[in-house]
Amino acid sequence: MAYLIAFLIAAAVTAVASFVVLRLSRRFKLAPEVRARDVHSTPTPRLGGIAMLLGVFAAFGIAGTQSEFASLFEGSSEVWALMGACAIVAGVGILDDLLDLDWMIKLAAQLAATGLLAVNGLQIISLPFGDTRVVASPAVNFVLTVFLMTLVMNAVNFVDGLDGLVAGVAIIANSVFFIYTRLLTQQVGADESVTFASLIAAVLVGICVGFIPFNWHRARMFMGDTGALLVGLLMATSTVSVTGQLTPGVLDMNLVLASYVPIILPIAVLALPLIDFSLAVIRRLKAGKSPFTADRLHLHHRLLDMGHSPLQAVLIFYLGTAALSVAMLLVFTTQAFLWPIIVLVVGGVATLLMLLFPAERVRDAAAQRGLITLKRTKPQKLAKPAPGSANERTVE
Repeated sequence: MAYLIAFLIAAAVTAVASFVVLRLSRRFKLAPEVRARDVHSTPTPRLGGIAMLLGVFAAFGIAGTQSEFASLFEGSSEVWALMGACAIVAGVGILDDLLDLDWMIKLAAQLAATGLLAVNGLQIISLPFGDTRVVASPAVNFVLTVFLMTLVMNAVNFVDGLDGLVAGVAIIANSVFFIYTRLLTQQVGADESVTFASLIAAVLVGICVGFIPFNWHRARMFMGDTGALLVGLLMATSTVSVTGQLTPGVLDMNLVLASYVPIILPIAVLALPLIDFSLAVIRRLKAGKSPFTADRLHLHHRLLDMGHSPLQAVLIFYLGTAALSVAMLLVFTTQAFLWPIIVLVVGGVATLLMLLFPAERVRDAAAQRGLITLKRTKPQKLAKPAPGSANERTVE
């Protein structure tokens, strides 16, 4: 019940705040001009991350009054460190969404935020190896944590390029991750690190559910760097809270692979953003550019160039994320490979078919064969688009 309350508060506050932010952005004309790399065609407000930040603060504020989370707020500084880190990335995100900051300033803020979390105990203390844990030195743990958290933030930020893409992927991935953490609690008992991860996942799903009505195609508002970095930070924090502090030996499992689920599941749900991030870095370094130099060659751009509609491109990401994350969850729940493989194969085939057959090409081919009739309308003078009616932008 406590998790449901946190979810509902996060969703409700984010939705209300999104409406207010959208109205203020339009009133004060805070929608920036369209850039060459953007997908949308008209200026659209991109301060939705402010509403998401308010949803996070409100949800954690209410969670602090729930007895189930009392130990998180009274016995450690991790929650307060997370709130501080969220404020840091949101602050630099707001400035970037308004002023387009230099990438080095943004990176410095990200390192400061992840460093704050690591200093306050939210770091990878060990990694599972069979039924034991491998423990590195404090310095190595600190550097590894900061690096991985920053990597996840930028991966999520890089993939933020179409209406509802990041919000939808986050809802799917973190819903699965929340289920995993609750099942994990049944095996290891009430572990504080797992409880913290569950709370973060519930809040993250809540703010994305509250925001996505404003961000669905055609988007009236974008989450911007503020929202994308915030989503990435929360996902990274929940992952580290489980992965780095859980002893695989306490799990009642027959499969060695199952003890690696705390590592594999987060990688699975972030697979597509991480692939896009890796390809972008390699592409830019080969061209002699900064890895943070923006371009129009991300995976979602390529899908659009193939003839996919923005909605179909987003659904491809949704389907791929769902197949990977559900398959890994089934490894944990079934302690077998049959159903995970079935889900991967079926999901992979469905994703591949959707990828190879853009809706526009299928429609045109069917029309050529006389299977359907396309309606043709007389050319009309284009009306001035309503403020905010645009496809999602590309952040990087």
